[in-house]
Amino acid sequence: MTPEQLRAFCLEFNASTEEFPFGPEASVFKVLGKVFALSALDAPPLKVSLKCDPDEALRLRKEHTAIVPGWHLNKRHWNTVTVAELPDRMVRELVEDSYDLVVAGLPKAQRLRLDRP
Repeated sequence: MTPEQLRAFCLEFNASTEEFPFGPEASVFKVLGKVFALSALDAPPLKVSLKCDPDEALRLRKEHTAIVPGWHLNKRHWNTVTVAELPDRMVRELVEDSYDLVVAGLPKAQRLRLDRP
């Protein structure tokens, strides 16, 4: 997956936006103001930090050396993924899971606006 593909995929989700609160080198992808992905898209190797269920986060870290605790984030809830070391399909699933976790934490009225369960 290329940086352009990662950016495009993150922006496919309902109400997702890309912002740069930490400067132009760090893309922060949000849904209704809540972060679901962070990446320095121009920095090799391509990495993305994603929200994850705490138990799942631990399991993924044990099974994949490309998945480590979130860099500068709450390590219980965030993983940093080295994109090139995992299949594209898995990266896409991890991004989608992160988005879904963030959406699940939104107030019901906002979730209904997104037309997601």
